[in-house]
Amino acid sequence: MNVTIVLHEPQDLVNIAGVVRAMSNMGLAQLTLVDPAEFDPWRITGIAHRTEHIVEGARVAATLDEALAEAPFVVGTTARPRTAQRNYRRPRELAGRILERAREGLVAIVFGREDRGLSNESLDRCHEVIVVPTSTGHSSLNLAQAVLLVAYELLLAGADTPDPLPTGKRSLGPAGAAELEEMYRALQSGLTSVEFFKARKPESVMRVLRTVFGRTTLDAHEVRLLRSIGYEMRNRVERAMESPPAEPRSGEGGRGD
Repeated sequence: MNVTIVLHEPQDLVNIAGVVRAMSNMGLAQLTLVDPAEFDPWRITGIAHRTEHIVEGARVAATLDEALAEAPFVVGTTARPRTAQRNYRRPRELAGRILERAREGLVAIVFGREDRGLSNESLDRCHEVIVVPTSTGHSSLNLAQAVLLVAYELLLAGADTPDPLPTGKRSLGPAGAAELEEMYRALQSGLTSVEFFKARKPESVMRVLRTVFGRTTLDAHEVRLLRSIGYEMRNRVERAMESPPAEPRSGEGGRGD
């Protein structure tokens, strides 16, 4: 399964071991750790036995951007929906789509650090956000429990996932996270140049755009086109500002005889 579990700044090595055990139980093998407080493969495999195939292949990234750079589809997780507009889904709702997207490219499922979860900025990087239903009296899950629940839904959904339909000849495959971030920067730059944000908050507008584009699968060709639109808007405004004012034509702008 082309799915990587991403742990963002995990603080406890025992929790990492619990996640590895949960992944092994549910048939997941790709693990990415972002700036872990501690990572000791020997100790982890001592706690989670027979998981060497996961631990030895685990990737350690310095930043979330680095961890998500090659993932065309990113799913975040949170204990509860927040006020910011995002595509919130239950694990069972989203499991089928995750598997479909995993047939097209890498899917990253991101889990936040134990004490505070994912920040709003990190959730903005995600196309969809999973909310695991729990008792209202105690909604916080242990890191390994959260991974186990999501992985379990993927395992159940896997038996019913049909083969993908062929893509169009012009498709370059789904765009990666780095390409998407460049597209968003270009669009924000273009909108800034035409003063679109004069009466609107850039963060709110860009979050809505991320939510809209997060509902679909943009391929690399589409992302490049949207990126070009943003940069062309900016460049045209800059050229217009740099151009000297046009000279009045003969007979225009002067006093008559």
